[in-house]
Amino acid sequence: MLVDVATLVESGHSNQMTLTVVAGGAVITGRPAPEAVWRQRVSEVLADSASLNRFSAVFTATACEEKAPTHLHFHVARILQGTVGIPETGGMYRVAIDDVSAWTVGDFSYSDQ
Repeated sequence: MLVDVATLVESGHSNQMTLTVVAGGAVITGRPAPEAVWRQRVSEVLADSASLNRFSAVFTATACEEKAPTHLHFHVARILQGTVGIPETGGMYRVAIDDVSAWTVGDFSYSDQ
């Protein structure tokens, strides 16, 4: 089912779903994005950094097309640590679907205090 969800996200048919996964013991909650959108956003963030801008091109390289998605690409996601979401502003995370040990549709509430 998770591959089917990722396939729909990749096809652009769904960009409003939130998802929470457990991978490597970490709880990550956020909105999945198509890989191309995720790559572009990471590239933009790196390009804006004086010390990291040379890494920007790594993320603009064309991704190889695969029949089924192998990764989830989270945009504005947080790793939940206790009652706090890290980072506060959300981050860009790539999670291998094979590493997901549990998942649910929706996000968990957290406190920024």
